[in-house]
Amino acid sequence: MFFSVVIPTYNRLPILQKCLRALEQQNYDSSLIDGYEIVVVDDGSTDDTISWIETEKDHLPHVNLFQQNHEGAAIARNLGIEKAQGDLIIFIDSDLVVTSSFLDAHAQSLLKAQRKLGHDRIFTYGAVINTANFDNPTSEPYKITDYSAAYFATGNVAIAKKWLEQAGKFDPSFRQYGWEDLELGVRLKKLGLKLIKTPQAVGYHWHPPFNLQQIPQLIDQEIQRGKMGVVFYQKHPTYEVKMMIQMTWIHRLLWGILSLGGRLNEKTMKPLLQWLIDQGKPQLALEIARIFLNWYNVQGVYQAYNSTK
Repeated sequence: MFFSVVIPTYNRLPILQKCLRALEQQNYDSSLIDGYEIVVVDDGSTDDTISWIETEKDHLPHVNLFQQNHEGAAIARNLGIEKAQGDLIIFIDSDLVVTSSFLDAHAQSLLKAQRKLGHDRIFTYGAVINTANFDNPTSEPYKITDYSAAYFATGNVAIAKKWLEQAGKFDPSFRQYGWEDLELGVRLKKLGLKLIKTPQAVGYHWHPPFNLQQIPQLIDQEIQRGKMGVVFYQKHPTYEVKMMIQMTWIHRLLWGILSLGGRLNEKTMKPLLQWLIDQGKPQLALEIARIFLNWYNVQGVYQAYNSTK
């Protein structure tokens, strides 16, 4: 096995540094893994990402850097697939910090599943643990909110390059936030690929502690996610996809009731959210903020869908 770890990045240098340094510290069974490379695709960053990687290249021997204009994660990952030298590709995000046994865990799981099933129509999906601890992200314990029921998500997944090519890779229509990986997952499922959960391949997904200054960006992401959800549904017009993108009367009723028709929003909930943050509970504040964030998402879905009629 030779792995190509594909990482799209955009203006995330501080956490990208931790991400790449962790990947350079891999311990694995050399009789199973022939080697690996780290394919970093810079999506038009305006910070010091390029200069730092070029300056640190002697300390990043596995890193191969490629650049593109700011065109989004789907196109960046496709470039990574094209440039990848490995027969197996691992997708992670640039804000993910992995353990030293990360590659070995994916490899062991892939081999075990192939022997058990008698075929290679498989991919492995590792664990993603969310953390706001920048200094020591790998110290974060697993939480119930870290559970994911996704079939295919690019936060921590290993798959043969040939299946990505056969499925048609990522759809470049997804130029805004959301859904490009799950949409590819629908096509991979049609090819008969089986998901193999691999909790031993752990990645710690870092994000800064929630504060009120993040809210405009989070609202914009939810509106973008709504628009991209409609692109997803147009490609796969099924009830399953409608449920995924929250384009059902159930979601409209649920988040409409919980947000009191939008009356509970970033303005009216600001005092409560700030109080929770001041009490040292930013994660709880974020979970409460998701009430109106989901309402923005549902509104965005229906607005985008109605504009296509």
